[in-house]
Amino acid sequence: QVQLVESGGGLVQAGGSLRLSCAASRSTFSNNAIGWYRQAPGKQREVVAYISSGGSLHYADSVKGRFTISRDNAKNTVYLQMNSLKPEDTAVYYCNQLPAYWPWGQGTQVTVSS
Repeated sequence: QVQLVESGGGLVQAGGSLRLSCAASRSTFSNNAIGWYRQAPGKQREVVAYISSGGSLHYADSVKGRFTISRDNAKNTVYLQMNSLKPEDTAVYYCNQLPAYWPWGQGTQVTVSS
């Protein structure tokens, strides 16, 4: 079983930046597609970005050009660089395989004020 621990969230003004990190308890990222998900209050969890097992990057239209996903296989960590943040980016952010497989971590709260 893999444990996922997300960090790096916080409160930021619109236009600001944050860098999220997701650390896995053991090696799993290099052989699987890994995604960042988010869930806003009253909404379903959605995928915002993912890296395929081959390393190609994919983004939801709502974050394309603003968010960048990356991974460090040696550290079992995946990152999400978020720039030009908007109030609609406010959500709890999680990572997991794609499709989701491991138990969800606690997530990290991102709040963007207008």
